[in-house]
Amino acid sequence: MTIMKRIITVVSLLVLIVMAAAGQPKVVAHRGHWMAADGAQNSLASLSKSADINCYGAEFDVHSTVDNVLVVYHDNDIDGVKIQDTTYGNIQYSRLPNGEYLPTLIQYLQDGKKYPNLQLVLEIKPHKNAERDMQVCKAVVDMVDKAGLAPRVEYISFSLDACKELHRLAPDAKVAYLGGNLSPRQAKDAGLTGIDYHYSVFEQNLQWLDEARLLGVEVNVWTVDGDSLLRKFAYMLGIDIITTNQPDVLQKILEK
Repeated sequence: MTIMKRIITVVSLLVLIVMAAAGQPKVVAHRGHWMAADGAQNSLASLSKSADINCYGAEFDVHSTVDNVLVVYHDNDIDGVKIQDTTYGNIQYSRLPNGEYLPTLIQYLQDGKKYPNLQLVLEIKPHKNAERDMQVCKAVVDMVDKAGLAPRVEYISFSLDACKELHRLAPDAKVAYLGGNLSPRQAKDAGLTGIDYHYSVFEQNLQWLDEARLLGVEVNVWTVDGDSLLRKFAYMLGIDIITTNQPDVLQKILEK
């Protein structure tokens, strides 16, 4: 190969890399677009409002009760009752701040069918041990498959055991780890498709953005709020997805 051809090849590769990196990050509404009017975190209303403003996805959290009912809620406790240590009957009439009853996962997924352009970013909360994590993963994946939503559900978890099990059960699904302590190479070696870390992790490990891009590992950053932080990560090369409580604000920044 002549020197000129080598130069052309290198320049072409650099152009492709820059073009790939220049794509705008996707917007995920953290616990849905709950800051909108009549919204509440992890509510059916916040799911609907995420679709209304054309977010890429809505993130939500899933716990299992002791009698194996999957519910959508962030905190470990609702109305002073620990979700994972009680039966569904004890919490089924608990209400969210907007007046909705605590949604079950099946209700949430059925509602999600109304919004075919919205990805459902499903976080499985860690349970008491790895065995329980795996049981919950199986129940979740089975429910997603039964609902016909497998192509639209992406999985995340702070439990690495859960992430590995999700990859085993749903090998075609996107699965990202939230823990912040794996490099992109370690995540890829574990069979995961992405890393989904707090923004401070990437501020301290900027080299991971280049490593992830080269390995084809998707990068999601959370929870990015406030104008200055949103602008910083919206313009940062190597960020594929931004999860925020202010999806409408981020969209306006990206439009400019």
